Amino acid sequence: MSGRDRISELPECLLTQILSYLPTNQSVQTSVLSKRWENLYLSVPGLDLNCSVIPYDADELLLSFIDKLLEFSPESVLFKVKVQCRDTMIDGFRDRIGMMIDRRTQHLDVVSSTHRLEDDNFHYPIVDMMPMNLYTSKTLVYLKLSSSGLMDPGLVSLPCLKFMHLEEVKWRVHLEKLLSGCPVLEELTLVRDLEDDYARRHDEFMAMRVRSQSLKSFRVLPLRNGYVGSIVNCTLEIDAPGLEYMSLGEDQFDSIVVKNLTSLIMVNLDIKFVVGFWVLFNTWDVSKSNEIRDFLNGITSVRHMIISAKTVQTLDHYSKTGMIPKFNSLSRLEAVFHSKLLQFLPAFLECCPNLKHLVLKVVHSEEMKEGLELTDVPRCVSSTLECVEIQEKLQCEEGKMKATSYFLGNSAVLKKFILSPTAYDPRNVVESEIYDKVNKLTKRSTGCEIIIRAMKEVVII
Repeated sequence: MSGRDRISELPECLLTQILSYLPTNQSVQTSVLSKRWENLYLSVPGLDLNCSVIPYDADELLLSFIDKLLEFSPESVLFKVKVQCRDTMIDGFRDRIGMMIDRRTQHLDVVSSTHRLEDDNFHYPIVDMMPMNLYTSKTLVYLKLSSSGLMDPGLVSLPCLKFMHLEEVKWRVHLEKLLSGCPVLEELTLVRDLEDDYARRHDEFMAMRVRSQSLKSFRVLPLRNGYVGSIVNCTLEIDAPGLEYMSLGEDQFDSIVVKNLTSLIMVNLDIKFVVGFWVLFNTWDVSKSNEIRDFLNGITSVRHMIISAKTVQTLDHYSKTGMIPKFNSLSRLEAVFHSKLLQFLPAFLECCPNLKHLVLKVVHSEEMKEGLELTDVPRCVSSTLECVEIQEKLQCEEGKMKATSYFLGNSAVLKKFILSPTAYDPRNVVESEIYDKVNKLTKRSTGCEIIIRAMKEVVII
């Protein structure tokens, strides 16, 4: 076999494209392979820098290296930039990010410094602000910032930006103003910084307004450290007539207002409308009940809904004093019910008159009442429900398969019933035994197909 180096014979444009998939420090290491590779890393159309591994006494070397990269071919496009800053700031680094943006960057991902100064037993955060030319980039399509500071630039013009991910950002500019300069933005993801003292001290930052005509997807992700304070004092307002997907993953706001959500296809809710662990809203709080009512009314056009156990608990709590609206367009529902709340299931399904597909995860607890009976049969169960999947701990004893028995016995047009039992040992219980027990239950729909699909137990809290 020939000892020819066939990779090195590839065109330079292809080699630099290959190197662009490597972190920059690994790309640089290829310079020792041969004369052909000596300066190839300088022509890579992207940067992936992890500054957290740079020694604290090597700041000048790092900046000189970045300058060498940026000055080698200043007219070429730097399509993708990913930077992981270390915990302390590097003087002059913000200017380098600005230079990268000027190279017509389309993809920018920056994890900023989270350094804090200690003085008289107080910790003062040092905010790593983004360069001002970020706000007027004509080429940026994707922007992800973590722990970065955003100043008020006066003018925001990001004509190509479609994807924006802002995680624990330090706000010195209003989100509404930032979004107003993004005319084609399609996806927005937020994670609040609950420890941003500046925003908490200034009332003008006590509201985050997501207003966009172009937005199609909006997500609030869980906090990175899992901490949620007891008092947040911030309202989230969503006004996006083109929004199709919305996911609210944690209670980071003490109030949520939705407007003009007429295009919703899917919502994913893991909230209880009040901040704090294991806390439910006070049913005597009329303003909070009205807020929940208005929120539910604002998403009634949704077609696919996913709700967590704590959202189900909140809706059950709300139903004691308020009325859950009809979700007439809802055709698919995925919900997690603690077994002690199964009594609420028929009442909630009554609000979904045209439901066709239900995925129900039942979390069993010691608090489940032995006398639980599901008797009410909502319209969707008797006339529209075509597919039901139940995921729950295997309980084949007489009278234990409450949800399975309920849907098989009352669903007139059911075409497929899927039982996904968890927490059982297949060495001791074979699927054929489970099938036999389920098949003995009364079935209203004679043509219903029964499927047993074993799955691993998922812990849900």
